[in-house]
Amino acid sequence: MADQKASAPAHKPLSRQLKAFYGVGDFGFNLMSSIESYYFNFFLTNLAQFALPIVTMITTVASTVDALLSWIYGAIINSSKPMKWGRYRSWLVAIPWIVPFLYAFQFVKIGSGILSAVIIIVAAIASHVCWNFAYVANVSMISVAGKTPEERSQLAATRAAWSNASKVIFSYAAPVVASVAAGIIGKVNMYGGAAFCFGILFVVLYYAHFRMFKGYEETAPAEGAASAKAPAKDRTSGKDLLKALAQNPPLIALLIADLAKFMFNFICMGFASYYFLYVANNSALTPVYILVTNIFCIIGAYLSKTLSNRFSTRNTTIGVMAIQAVLLILAFIGHNNVMLVLILMSAALFGYGITYACTPALYGDTIVYSEWKTGKNAAGWISGLQNVPLKVSIMTRGIIISACLAAGAFQSDIDPASATDKLKTAISAGFMMIPAIALIIAVLCLAFGFRLTRDKVDQYTTEIEARKKA
Repeated sequence: MADQKASAPAHKPLSRQLKAFYGVGDFGFNLMSSIESYYFNFFLTNLAQFALPIVTMITTVASTVDALLSWIYGAIINSSKPMKWGRYRSWLVAIPWIVPFLYAFQFVKIGSGILSAVIIIVAAIASHVCWNFAYVANVSMISVAGKTPEERSQLAATRAAWSNASKVIFSYAAPVVASVAAGIIGKVNMYGGAAFCFGILFVVLYYAHFRMFKGYEETAPAEGAASAKAPAKDRTSGKDLLKALAQNPPLIALLIADLAKFMFNFICMGFASYYFLYVANNSALTPVYILVTNIFCIIGAYLSKTLSNRFSTRNTTIGVMAIQAVLLILAFIGHNNVMLVLILMSAALFGYGITYACTPALYGDTIVYSEWKTGKNAAGWISGLQNVPLKVSIMTRGIIISACLAAGAFQSDIDPASATDKLKTAISAGFMMIPAIALIIAVLCLAFGFRLTRDKVDQYTTEIEARKKA
């Protein structure tokens, strides 16, 4: 029952379990969410066969509401009374179990017309609200358990490796699970069955994170103790949260760059099925693409810590994003050469593996800067803000995919072999050029807006510790 005793652990070095296995929860999360990333639009257009305006309405409403809510999770976690297992750690078990039951209905067509669309929208919004609390708490634990830049880089790199490994498994598992589900509940709803199965795995693996982080966070007093109120130093007011953002220029620059990073990932995932069906005329290459590119993601994530230690996390992120943009432009120029596209996109996804691993450590630096600047620890709020670019990118993905398909005069009943050059170019532009432009903007934001160096972060950390001891 040690979890129920009030405790304020001193600096506890990362355990071997955290060094090796932090990220298995993200493995489950990404396995689950990849159903949406790769197949949501495809489900709506090709399986449920909604008209394109209805598809646009579904994806836009669901993703816009999700994006508008994205900032609140960290604010609620940071400002409310902690539950008995800690301010952040408790959320890893409190709510994830609801997700599979809601998420499945995002991929189920019940009846026809507007009612079916409403059910899908409600399921998408509700499932995302539930999993976002756990997601924010999970990334917040990087700063809670990782007390040094090296520890935060270690956790971020391990998490990224597990996250990208999930997509390799997904390339094999998703078709199999969906096929089995199709035999049980029908082809139209097969991704609903897959979403439920992967959602259960997400719940189990987030519980593994909950167990790993035991002892790294201050817990609430036991029942009957003098007070269960969060210590004043840990609770933040609305004014504190606004100061943590407004007085943190590096954080603002990072949020913009992170939006570009996620746009690259989600737009590429969303367009992959369309590219290989209508441009390459070989839909069997889609799982191959998912497998190969995500193997490169894993390698990139694994190497990120080495690159960050040598060049700094900031410089590594800027350099890699610039290279990614060049690779995507080259891929668009040769978009009719499928093998060239596979090679260039794999190299670009190698870069994504690196930047995906680097950005949580950069957020950790902004958390240190914020506490140094304002005197308040806003780890949950700032970690929760990572949700904003994530959700906005999902919102823009649906809009961009629908816009590009409309620009190419897409029809769901078109014969892939008869796809026009106009449609092929529109799909390829969305697949490659739009993410390239976003990455160029990200490079400029980080180069001129994120000026936190390793030496500065170490200096701020030392000063913060001195204040606490004074």
